[in-house]
Amino acid sequence: QVSLVESGGDSVQAGGSLRLSCALSPYINRSISCMGWFRQAPGQEREWVAALYTYYGDTFYADSVKGRFTVSRDNAKSALYLQMTSLEPEDTAMYYCAATPPLYAYRACTTLPEGRDLFDYWGQGTQVTVSS
Repeated sequence: QVSLVESGGDSVQAGGSLRLSCALSPYINRSISCMGWFRQAPGQEREWVAALYTYYGDTFYADSVKGRFTVSRDNAKSALYLQMTSLEPEDTAMYYCAATPPLYAYRACTTLPEGRDLFDYWGQGTQVTVSS
């Protein structure tokens, strides 16, 4: 069974920090995958934020969050994290974690944002609101 469950969303003031967590089902946690974080603000398309290629541990970031967000993984806890610092009102969105099947893992991570179409498994989202 495949599941991803996000948590950690909250309302914070600009300049603050949050850490989002994504609980991974055993199948996802054991697989070679590109695991990513995406976000969607009201009226906007879902955009890619950060990703991690589990085979090598390489990380990838959208320019808008580079230097402020950090994606990481704890294999023992079956969890994916997104540490967010220096939050801005523009970061307000629903945040989703997602993962690819093994077959598409490398291609997805190395072709983002276009590779987002290769993510088959998604969580339900957690809301982050940043006030100025």
